[in-house]
Amino acid sequence: METAATLAAAIRAGDRAALARAITICESTRDDHRAIAEALLQELLPATGGALRLGITGAPGVGKSTFIEAFGMSCVAAGRRVAVLAVDPSSKKAGGSILGDKTRMGELARHASAFIRPSPAGSMLGGVARRTREAVWLCEAAGYDLVIVETVGVGQSETAVADLVDLCLLMIAPGGGDDLQGIKKGIVEFADLLVVNKADGDLAPAAQRAVADYRHALRLLKPAGDAGSAVVAVSALTGAGIDQVRETVESRAAALRHSGELERRRAAQAREVLWTELGEGLILALKRDKAVAGLLPALEAEVAARKITPSAAARRGLAAFAGAKGTSRPA
Repeated sequence: METAATLAAAIRAGDRAALARAITICESTRDDHRAIAEALLQELLPATGGALRLGITGAPGVGKSTFIEAFGMSCVAAGRRVAVLAVDPSSKKAGGSILGDKTRMGELARHASAFIRPSPAGSMLGGVARRTREAVWLCEAAGYDLVIVETVGVGQSETAVADLVDLCLLMIAPGGGDDLQGIKKGIVEFADLLVVNKADGDLAPAAQRAVADYRHALRLLKPAGDAGSAVVAVSALTGAGIDQVRETVESRAAALRHSGELERRRAAQAREVLWTELGEGLILALKRDKAVAGLLPALEAEVAARKITPSAAARRGLAAFAGAKGTSRPA
């Protein structure tokens, strides 16, 4: 297997195959792969941070893939190098994913200035994969200056993407009851830009009504003095409004940089990642600990039989872990 140093050099040189291999290594749960991934990311860390990170979410069927291809083509035409990280849902029964986003963005996938990588969501909630953030860094190190994260598309719970991007774009389909979503919180609060897609043909009037409804709803959701979210109607099929979205995204990103909000937002995200990694590392250490492993089957059986509460069982497991590590319990 190639070393972290040789892989880093290939990524810096813009080798798309090396970038794909690096993302695969980062997504792996094997201990040897994680060691290579950490060394690789440390090596490439100075080359990260230069891209605009854009999250795109929305319910299934709203046309995310069609929009991303049209939007991506507009961006590469404007001189951008675009990477798309598409997260696909994983089956809870079989564990697999279809990973069909690349085939739905055929024109963009063939462009020399674009890179598309589908990844399975696995057991992660919130519409993103566990190692999506690391994939973003790798794409930045490879020279892509716009990294798009397309989420699974499951609805209002998809707020996790807002914790790893600079701007979040929420896509909405007109005429399907989606106008009611404008008065709900959740992802709507996190969105910097709301895009009403399919504004063509018979749906064009419904799209314009949805734009008006969302603008009104956002005035109720956003606090006084907040710049608010832009709401635009587009047709990914015809290309209408796509350039306007690109210009709006660019202007919002420029405003974030100028105000210093971009740096503050990324610093807060980095701190959040630290605590996430600590939590996940502790859970893994718990499962691997011999004292806890010997106790868990009995605790699970007692919880299932309603002989003990889950919280009490968890405390016993943690006490066993602390005792095995020689850690004194807090007073």
